[in-house]
Amino acid sequence: MNMNRIEQTFSILQSNNKKAFIPYILAGDGGLNSLVDRLSILERFGASAIEVGVPFSDPVADGPTIQQAGLRALQNGTTLKGIIAELEKAREIISIPILLMTYLNPIYSYGIDKFVHDIRSAGVDGCIIPDLPIEEEEIITPQLEEAQIELIRLVTLTTPLERVKTISSKGRGFLYTVTVKGITGVRNEYDAKLQQFLKTVKEISPIPVMAGFGISTKEQMAELTEYCDGVIVGSKIVDLFAQNGLSEMEELMSSFKQETKLV
Repeated sequence: MNMNRIEQTFSILQSNNKKAFIPYILAGDGGLNSLVDRLSILERFGASAIEVGVPFSDPVADGPTIQQAGLRALQNGTTLKGIIAELEKAREIISIPILLMTYLNPIYSYGIDKFVHDIRSAGVDGCIIPDLPIEEEEIITPQLEEAQIELIRLVTLTTPLERVKTISSKGRGFLYTVTVKGITGVRNEYDAKLQQFLKTVKEISPIPVMAGFGISTKEQMAELTEYCDGVIVGSKIVDLFAQNGLSEMEELMSSFKQETKLV
């Protein structure tokens, strides 16, 4: 079986002893017509892949920053259909993996088969569905596998190790390891058990391990990447786009490269 874009990216990073930086943005915040441009900016700044969030009225995993961005996006009239159309345009100029993060309800409303068909046509490489437990994922995994789209699964600090083994044994993308007990958002400090948890997950998982939630500073990124394959940065990136803080964003992503020997 050929390697998908996600596998290729991690294979190249690992062969060069590099870590992955995956920024998260919320589609439609700042207007849906800004999405292609924002994806292009993030690729230019050195993103390894990009996670694109779909605004939803009941985002159970999202903290205040992303919730507010979601409200702005919904007020702008952002729809899943519109996002997919913009991603199709983006794929013409973006070469790195694109991951779509959404909840089950919008997928159901769209129609599972149609959703998978359309995101495949748009060049989406992976799908993150936080409210889909492994016990119920068969409602969509056969379609995703046939379309060669990776379902990116999540584990948390409260996930039992046997369950981490089961979850990490599935798929060919990466394991999204949630670094906090709770919702997304900038954090000043982490749970004392986090480093050991990341170490253990890394030992267990046959696929790359990414740390996400609450990561916002170069110090946090340098600390966490000692124990995993890279970081996912959401609220900070969403904030910087909202403030038009592109120079700070470029500096943050550049400092990640230096801290993790990506030069």
